[in-house]
Amino acid sequence: MRLDHCLSRKRWELSFLAEPEEVAVLRRVVRTHLTLWGFPELIDEAQLCVSELVANVIRHVGVGTPVTLAVSTNRTRLRIELSDPDTRALPTLLGATDDQESGRGLALLDSVTAGWGVYLREDTKVTWCELDAGLVCGAHVTRADAVLTLYGSDHSTSTARGATEETAVQLITDVLHWLRAHGHDPDTALDHARKRFCSMPAQATRWN
Repeated sequence: MRLDHCLSRKRWELSFLAEPEEVAVLRRVVRTHLTLWGFPELIDEAQLCVSELVANVIRHVGVGTPVTLAVSTNRTRLRIELSDPDTRALPTLLGATDDQESGRGLALLDSVTAGWGVYLREDTKVTWCELDAGLVCGAHVTRADAVLTLYGSDHSTSTARGATEETAVQLITDVLHWLRAHGHDPDTALDHARKRFCSMPAQATRWN
């Protein structure tokens, strides 16, 4: 499979204080971003990862710790990072038993992610995990993403964080009006486009 043309989404960061009441807010933010990025099937797992990462900081570093959540995509994976200022104790995956509270969060993280780990910066610790996004992209998708982003910049159906399905629908609708205005049959054009799409290799699409 060709992966050299995969889409990249702009990394975003959010700084906050690690407090229990913030978790619900973070889960909503994650849902919004992943919906805009076209990853609805990753929402539940990503929300779980964020919840566990924040809970780990609250439990082992302390309530009110300043932290930063960062989410990005890297070709075929979604990456979630949580930075905190405690560089002394590193998260460790333990063989937690049923009656142990400690270790369950990381064990859960280990079971749902494609990988996780910890690295140190000069004054922060970063705990990260990755989810398989199942992306198989091609030049067709790259061109469409660029066109949709440009088209949506002047329309309320788009946001600065990327093109949405509604943006694509609006663009298709406008193109159909353009075809009719120039004496072409929109139905015929749609039929040709559908046949061309079905005959193209799967590298230009997403799969789960």
